[in-house]
Amino acid sequence: MFYTNRDSETLRNDKIYKHVLGTNSKDDELVFHEKDNTFYTNVSKSKSNKFIVIASYSTLTSEFQFLNADTPHDDFKLFSKRKRGLEYSINHFENYFYIITNTDNSKNYKLMKTSVKNTDYNNWINVIDHRKGVLIEGVDVFKNYLVVSERSNGLNRINIKKWDDSEDYYLDFNCETYSAYTTNNIDFNTNILRYGFNSLTNPPCVIDFNMETKEKTIRKQQQVLDPDFDKDNYISERIWSKSEDGTDVPISLVYKKGLQKNSKNPLLLYGYGSYGNTIDPYFSISRLSLLNRGFVFAIAHVRGSEYMGREWYENGKLLNKKNTFRDFISCTKYLISQGYTNSKQSYAYGGSAGGLLMGSVINLAPELYNGVISAVPFVDVVTTMLDESIPLTTGEYDEWGNPNEKEYYNYILSYSPYDNVSQINYPNLLVTTGLYDSQVQYWEPAKWVAKLRELKKDNNLLLLNINMSSGHGGASGRFEALKEVAKEYAFLFDLEKIHN
Repeated sequence: MFYTNRDSETLRNDKIYKHVLGTNSKDDELVFHEKDNTFYTNVSKSKSNKFIVIASYSTLTSEFQFLNADTPHDDFKLFSKRKRGLEYSINHFENYFYIITNTDNSKNYKLMKTSVKNTDYNNWINVIDHRKGVLIEGVDVFKNYLVVSERSNGLNRINIKKWDDSEDYYLDFNCETYSAYTTNNIDFNTNILRYGFNSLTNPPCVIDFNMETKEKTIRKQQQVLDPDFDKDNYISERIWSKSEDGTDVPISLVYKKGLQKNSKNPLLLYGYGSYGNTIDPYFSISRLSLLNRGFVFAIAHVRGSEYMGREWYENGKLLNKKNTFRDFISCTKYLISQGYTNSKQSYAYGGSAGGLLMGSVINLAPELYNGVISAVPFVDVVTTMLDESIPLTTGEYDEWGNPNEKEYYNYILSYSPYDNVSQINYPNLLVTTGLYDSQVQYWEPAKWVAKLRELKKDNNLLLLNINMSSGHGGASGRFEALKEVAKEYAFLFDLEKIHN
């Protein structure tokens, strides 16, 4: 058995051990130690069950080692030596490894393959070339089919190809804005592809698709126990706003049928925009509580995610980070201009790096919002990124920049929410955090709130809630998590004078 060890102080996975069943665990052999403190490591088995694979990865660079699963006492073989800026992942099929990589300036990635016997970078050959408008997000390898998960114009696509080239087609989702993804397709020898689908109006479902007969079977769909729920009573759209630099920024939104775009509706705009993490349109049962009370819910697909491809991410990180904030503000202004809401009924929500987004936005354009929820917010960016003893810091230099370098220090300082609090009027604020948060320690939002209390000129609400038993992900357990949602909604409903 191969397993990963996590450093108790940095919370970084840095060692891989081998345990022989039936022996004392104290005798386990260290087979790999990732000594670069900007890298993480893990171990897994290839889907074909032929190889044990060790992965090492940072924000911009990856490296793999592999071992024949039938000879677990052999040494791991290096797949291709790490090279800064070169990202790749591997999947095994028959005599080849299939590789998703950004080599040759393929920002949206391309698919290559190499012989199992010679995996060095110089032996890789193209299978699917780089396409400027199409991001390759993953592949699923089957005995008879190759399934490629893509993103085009912001939307998920699933491309199904037969190895003998006799078939090549896309699944049809027939929806304007949605989320679709392949799930854990463990069986290598099957013709059944299992994937998930949901949208802002459609509850999540798990579907088995026969790639040979093209038959779909819904295996599971989330139930909405409200007897009055009907997905046709809600409308979802995707619209486009224009950011300060002329970039078109997509917005996904949902509201109850019959809502008038008369600028008299409360609206909650959600944003994240970091790490290339894309927030796809998704269904939420608890969100119905908002929609049924007349709220519009929207997601701003700001730069910093990969919604529109890899360049979308690169244009919202490091020295381009301010694009994320400008995009969100532009989305808010556009929603107001189109009659979805007004500045007295406009609300915003973001958590973690999305909390950084909230903190920056209210420094830049506080007049656009009546209320803002900032959950576990990363708001003291300069101080945190200068402290290498804090978990995750060194691994995030490629995301925010290293403030030990003057250019990055000055840029981060210019937008860090804590450092830019000023004597102005701020919206009503609900700030939440957890005592055991290892990613954004509780004192970060606490000192931010203290500075806001000292400097802000308004009499609006400024609430700080510290969950004394939770971490970065919030309260655990179904009902405890729902209590946190209820608290956030109560904040919004109180501001809207909704009491039923």
